[in-house]
Amino acid sequence: MSDFKKLKIRDELTDKLWKKGIRKPTEIQKLSIPEILSGKDIIGKAKTGTGKTLAFILPIIQNLDMNRNNIQALIITPTRELATQISKEIKELLKDSTDCLLILGGQDIFMQIRKLGRTPKIVVGTPGRLIDHLDRNSLDIGKIKYLVLDEADQMLDMGFLGLTESIIKRTPKRRQTLLFSATIPNEVKRMAKVYMKNPKEISTDDKQVTVENIRQIVVETTDRKKLTDLIKIFEEENPFLAIIFCRTKNRVKKLNLDLGSRGYNCDELHGDLSQAKRQRAMKNFRDMKTQYLIATDLAARGLDIEGITHVFNYDMPEDTTTYIHRIGRTGRAGDRGIAYTFVTEKNMDQFRILERKIKKNLIKWKAD
Repeated sequence: MSDFKKLKIRDELTDKLWKKGIRKPTEIQKLSIPEILSGKDIIGKAKTGTGKTLAFILPIIQNLDMNRNNIQALIITPTRELATQISKEIKELLKDSTDCLLILGGQDIFMQIRKLGRTPKIVVGTPGRLIDHLDRNSLDIGKIKYLVLDEADQMLDMGFLGLTESIIKRTPKRRQTLLFSATIPNEVKRMAKVYMKNPKEISTDDKQVTVENIRQIVVETTDRKKLTDLIKIFEEENPFLAIIFCRTKNRVKKLNLDLGSRGYNCDELHGDLSQAKRQRAMKNFRDMKTQYLIATDLAARGLDIEGITHVFNYDMPEDTTTYIHRIGRTGRAGDRGIAYTFVTEKNMDQFRILERKIKKNLIKWKAD
């Protein structure tokens, strides 16, 4: 018997998981799915890359009432990339992919309105565009059964608290609310207390903050030597697929030009790109047509792509949470990964704080 069947997931869904190569539930799935199926509100805390998405979409899909002509589940995410990824996973599990609608900014809003008129069962979207539709009365969430807030801590960091609360207030009080996040800061706890009914708190083992199967390495360098050291590591390891994180859009653009001029197969992902260009960059990376994706933290959430072997923190992340989410793009679903963090003299104090918070001393890289 499949381990998912033991969690009371129906055969038609477990068969689809089997075809995708998913045999056993992760810890967060084992703990969350029974609680969600029983109707409880939950706060799920788990490290990135541990299968949070399937933990909530499997029970939601299983409990959809296909005879009801209204939206039954609303999933809110902080970034377009994460919303796209969740929508893709849902559509792969539904009998009819049109029962899930992705609503993002940067897309034709009138096309979205026409699709909303067909009443999908599940809507996945980002706060800004969801508010646009609510203000136009083109989105009716007054009868939803499920409300999911995914990566809630990131929504707060990105300034979406007001928009998110405005959306929640338009949902029915009799609903099941599922909140998932890698960290649960005080503001998330406050929101949970206000908008959730006796939520069950679920947390996977937090003894080690970052995923064990990611080899974490520090590169002590200077701003002048950074690019040279990066290229040395490329030559030593020839990463299969890698994401390189920079602090700003301009840093991403410059590094993309520098590496591209040296013949590296790279592309950029940041907020200055149109939605079409962002989707094309992600598709090319997912299809392995691009080897190196250079990105801002916009991409740190929601890029669940098989085969990412390396993550490079070319610029130090602003905080521990960002570090965890960046490096979590590799080492997913039990695979091994490698994460390099470049540290200059001015970043050294910040780096030592990071090591204390993740309870780990990073391996020092030595140039040959």
